[in-house]
Amino acid sequence: MRKLGCLVLLIAGLVIGAIVAANMWAGAGPADKPVSVVVPAGASLARAATALEQAGAVRSAHRFRLLARVFGGGGSVKAGEYEIPAHASAKQILDLLEEGKVRQRLVVVPEGLPSVMVHDALMKADGLTGRVPVPAEGSVLPDGYAYQRGDTRASVLARMQSAMRDYLAQAWGKRSKNSAVTSPEQAIILASIVEKETGKPAERRTVAAVYGNRLRLHMPLQADPTVIYPITRGRPLGRRIKQSELHARNGYNTYASAGLPVGPIANPGRASIDAVLDPADSQALYFVADGTGGHVFADTLPEHNANVRKWYAIRKARGEM
Repeated sequence: MRKLGCLVLLIAGLVIGAIVAANMWAGAGPADKPVSVVVPAGASLARAATALEQAGAVRSAHRFRLLARVFGGGGSVKAGEYEIPAHASAKQILDLLEEGKVRQRLVVVPEGLPSVMVHDALMKADGLTGRVPVPAEGSVLPDGYAYQRGDTRASVLARMQSAMRDYLAQAWGKRSKNSAVTSPEQAIILASIVEKETGKPAERRTVAAVYGNRLRLHMPLQADPTVIYPITRGRPLGRRIKQSELHARNGYNTYASAGLPVGPIANPGRASIDAVLDPADSQALYFVADGTGGHVFADTLPEHNANVRKWYAIRKARGEM
């Protein structure tokens, strides 16, 4: 009977131990907020466990290794940066490491961002390595670009520029006969102006039509952003444009010269590229702000002058003049 009792106690102890171990494996972990853990290339489970303990994701590296050997799937841990959720269990953590679900970081390039500010965003991006020059204006497709810690800035910039080349080639192949541009390079230049002139999606194709009509008639485009660009390279001017700047001849100023500028003034988004390659069916030659964030368009100068007077009246009523 004594032997039987000892056996029962042993079995009970093993069962209880197994239950405790299972709870340690699947139960909530110690981290009360998400923590970042980097697993270096070629790291063993032991090294990964040490990094987890140092970050506070597990209570004991030794215990984590033992539990992983008993309950784990037997796979190897993948290198990379991981964001461990708050109170993640040992099981959840090992699953992340074996499946390689590394943290994805993001560099966001908004539509119309100039290249000097794309460069700023890349240089400030946490976790990227190396340096890059300011990219050519208009060479980057605005979008969000995922990366992992340790990636190079050069590799992310290469993806941004490859995305622009691919999209422009695709859009150029579907261009309308109404488009006034004669090359993909011209399309990017005009799209960058359209991008800076309106933030209203519904207006883009009409703004593109206005500039296309002006190009065909050899009229100056008279786009304010082209006056600002050679002064700031796309950064905010922070003041009104000076009369002297309106008359400056520098290859960009479309008040001083007819035709397109010598290059883009920003990185245009997909919608502005599409608008230039498929403009609205419009004879408009002019537009001015309407007081609501959009514009009102006109085919003739007298009609435009009347619209300008209305805009001045709105600004005067607001105390802006």
